[in-house]
Amino acid sequence: MLLAINPSGEDTPVAVGPVEYLVVAFPGSRFTGAIVPAPAEAVASKAVRILDLTFVHRAEDGTLDLIELEDLDPDELVSFEPVEGVVTDLLNSEGIRVLGEQVPPGSSAALIVWEDLWAVPLTAAVRASGGQVVAHERIPADVAEAAVSAAGFAG
Repeated sequence: MLLAINPSGEDTPVAVGPVEYLVVAFPGSRFTGAIVPAPAEAVASKAVRILDLTFVHRAEDGTLDLIELEDLDPDELVSFEPVEGVVTDLLNSEGIRVLGEQVPPGSSAALIVWEDLWAVPLTAAVRASGGQVVAHERIPADVAEAAVSAAGFAG
């Protein structure tokens, strides 16, 4: 269970949907904003809530630099409202460093952390019924795509 620190400073358990992250690298630092409509639509439809959004650049020598959101074109960003209070231990400096090491040298990357809001009622229902989630893993996209294709589903 995630703990959100409420404005009064007390730890309060909150029902949350699954929280996931994605690192999208842009070789040669060619971020054009073309990916923005997809997450923006998910946020607008209230399917997800962006919890953290960070941009990094990894130099050819492997040095990792944070890119401040203020330095980017606002039209190339997904607008999001930070959650009320402080959400901790999701994307801290150590996490950024570890994820940034996966970015190819000479590339920039967006590190996005989001909550699947559609699953909040499911989470609450599971808890209310005395159940617990015992496993949650994301099936890699290439595996899922191959299975769907083999089953003959149209995309």
